[in-house]
Amino acid sequence: MKLGLSLADYAWEGGAARTADTLVGLARTADEAGYHVIGAADHLWQGPHMGGPEQPMLECFTTLATIAAHTRNIRLMPLVAGVHFRAPGLLAKSVTTLDVLSGGRADLGIGAGWDADEARGLGIPFPPLAERYERLEETVRICRALWEGERGEEKPFEGTHHRLERTLNVPQNLGRPQIMIGGGGERRTLRLVARHADACNLYPGPELPGKLDVLRGHCEAEGRDYDTIEKTCIMPFVVADRAAADELTGALTGLAALGISRVIGILAGPDQHRTVELVATHVLPAVAEA
Repeated sequence: MKLGLSLADYAWEGGAARTADTLVGLARTADEAGYHVIGAADHLWQGPHMGGPEQPMLECFTTLATIAAHTRNIRLMPLVAGVHFRAPGLLAKSVTTLDVLSGGRADLGIGAGWDADEARGLGIPFPPLAERYERLEETVRICRALWEGERGEEKPFEGTHHRLERTLNVPQNLGRPQIMIGGGGERRTLRLVARHADACNLYPGPELPGKLDVLRGHCEAEGRDYDTIEKTCIMPFVVADRAAADELTGALTGLAALGISRVIGILAGPDQHRTVELVATHVLPAVAEA
């Protein structure tokens, strides 16, 4: 099993004046410890689960670029990019730029988006959910066209919501970014995973085995090999001592038994650096072979 981290809570000691130092310290520790990926939440306001919009929030791609400049091995991912924030061509170019500048370490986590208050508050269009799902599928297709096309094969893209005259992307990625579609919606999201994604992103819990069964069914319907999709879960990592580390190890071992091959831990609270270190010391080695 691989472990990753998700930055979501930026209410760090020292406030804005210390934010860059704290970010770089967390990223370097994670990189040196062997975590697989570090993600940044793609929001402009903080969500209600982290205290609401009056709490600090950093823009996703600027944050990932800063991390890229101070790390060498860990992969980088928006977790997850809201489809309503950027035109698909801009999103694909942002990921390509991150990939080139990081030496080929960028992936794309993407979803339909959810915070209507954030969008309305900042004047960002927020279409109805059904339309956002349509835009999500078109965006993934456009990203693939831009990342996988050969020079001279700049075929136009004509969709319901997006039209590209040239699928041109220069420079090209150093390695094709992996696409992870976030969410566990059984009718639409998991069908899109089966159709287009390299990875899913689900929450642990009693419903997880059923979600995986639904994904398997969608794969059969789409003619997709279920085993080619990386099964990823996201969950909070709050580890203050060895006992909590052992408890987390047990939970991760159970997820591995279900076929989960990567878990991304959401960092929150005042002791995020300690959590990163304790998980690296006591949990990562224990689950590496799971």
